[in-house]
Amino acid sequence: MEENRKLPVVIVCGLHADARREVVEGLLRKVPHSVALHHDLTTADRGTVHRTVRDSSGELSSGEAPLVNDCACCALREDLIPELRRLAADGLTRLAVLDLWDSVEPKATAEVIAVHGAGRAEVRSVITAVDPALVLPCLTNGDDLAEAGLAAAATDRRTVGDTWARQLEYASVVALVENDEADDEDRALIGQLHPTARRATAGSDALTELALSGFDVEAAGAAQHPACALLPQEAEESGVSTLVWRRHRPFHPERLYEALEDLCCAAARSRGRFWLADRPDTLLSWDAAGGALCVENTGPWLASLPDAAWDMVPPFRRAAAALDWHPEHGDCCQHLVFVSPGLDRDGLTGVLDSCLLTDEEYAAGREAWKSLPRAFDSLLDPVH
Repeated sequence: MEENRKLPVVIVCGLHADARREVVEGLLRKVPHSVALHHDLTTADRGTVHRTVRDSSGELSSGEAPLVNDCACCALREDLIPELRRLAADGLTRLAVLDLWDSVEPKATAEVIAVHGAGRAEVRSVITAVDPALVLPCLTNGDDLAEAGLAAAATDRRTVGDTWARQLEYASVVALVENDEADDEDRALIGQLHPTARRATAGSDALTELALSGFDVEAAGAAQHPACALLPQEAEESGVSTLVWRRHRPFHPERLYEALEDLCCAAARSRGRFWLADRPDTLLSWDAAGGALCVENTGPWLASLPDAAWDMVPPFRRAAAALDWHPEHGDCCQHLVFVSPGLDRDGLTGVLDSCLLTDEEYAAGREAWKSLPRAFDSLLDPVH
């Protein structure tokens, strides 16, 4: 390999293990002098990771590495980066395919390579391997990964549904395997969950071309950030709907809290950002799959910052805020997206609208809003 050439890296991920193996094997066959690296976390609960390196003819090497700090990402950083540097230096490897273990999410891996592998390796694509018939069962599975035998560490508290959603939504490419049980609804669901991803069939020349097409790690991370996520647009196809709900009025915290169970169960997947009246300066993220909801404080709305602080805000965040900007409230808004087969759009819209402040509550102003019941203190850090 030329002295200044970076080793191309393709990340392949997904909970659909058979589909993932089919994608990886196809790339190894199609790209000469390519190797696959796999870190098996089956023994993560015992504090170890098993690494294998293989090509199209079989296994080339294997070894064990410690699960550093009970953290899969740390283990990958400590073991994967030296392996990639070795492959880049040998001058023989033309492509490294990272076959991520079942529940490992690609975002952290791509960012580790971008930071610690800079100069020797570069991510060319992130591919999520998908069996279309399994998308809805995975997405609606609220089991903890530990219960399913898929935990990446002893402390892993993720669920099957939210893990699968993030694996799919981060990818630049979705690789589909053939399954006679898949139908138009399954394919429509994939398209609406991640409409900007490029799609190709596992093992095809088209997938090989897409695998090497290039990947912007910073832009991919920004696209997943709650403050500026590139959320799906309104859609309706083959019984699958996407509802985009946007409003410029805050939620009443108690009414929203009481509606959470209904809202979480209303769609296979929902995500976005929202605005609570008792926390008027705080941008909150909404991430739900499998009937489980995660809400988080993701920092201040830009409208709450002094002008001098805007210089420290990343350009992509300022651009996203500009799209949401309201003359009175700035970027404070509700922007939630619900994707599901059989979605009751009118019923869902009615529930969401009923959780907003009434005209009288809204007119009382921000200081009065802060005195509303602190219903979300059990999910978020209490406001003092």
